[in-house]
Amino acid sequence: MGELVTVPVHRSQKSGFTLIELMITVVVVVILATLTYPSFMNQIRKSRRSDAIQALAALQQAQERWRSQNLAYAGNGVIATAWPTGLGLIVRTAGGYYDIAIATNPAPTGWSYAASATAVTGTSQASDTIGTTNCATLTVTVTNGNATYTPAACWSR
Repeated sequence: MGELVTVPVHRSQKSGFTLIELMITVVVVVILATLTYPSFMNQIRKSRRSDAIQALAALQQAQERWRSQNLAYAGNGVIATAWPTGLGLIVRTAGGYYDIAIATNPAPTGWSYAASATAVTGTSQASDTIGTTNCATLTVTVTNGNATYTPAACWSR
């Protein structure tokens, strides 16, 4: 019968990517980064918001300690002054994203005060939002021992 004959086939050897394949990959990566970066930054801002919440909680505790020794809650001027003549706290959060202040209008009384954490200008926290709610300033208002947190959406997420 017949013999099996093999004919050599010359194929060009490809190694690596063509320029077109590389550019398509780059375009896909850029599109994915463009879509995911805003969501990523929102998550970062949300995690940094806990820095402000923690600082305001420490201020609330310091205010109660102050009021137990004085007839009224402390004012803004003594936040950074060491205990017992002040609250002994820092006015910028540990992460450096928020400034802490006690409202002067209305001024603290024996039964109420308002304190806020305001995002530092120039940081990404200054554009912190949840939908249409601006979370750049978080406020706690204490009246007759009851605390109100505003904006509420920013505290719960």
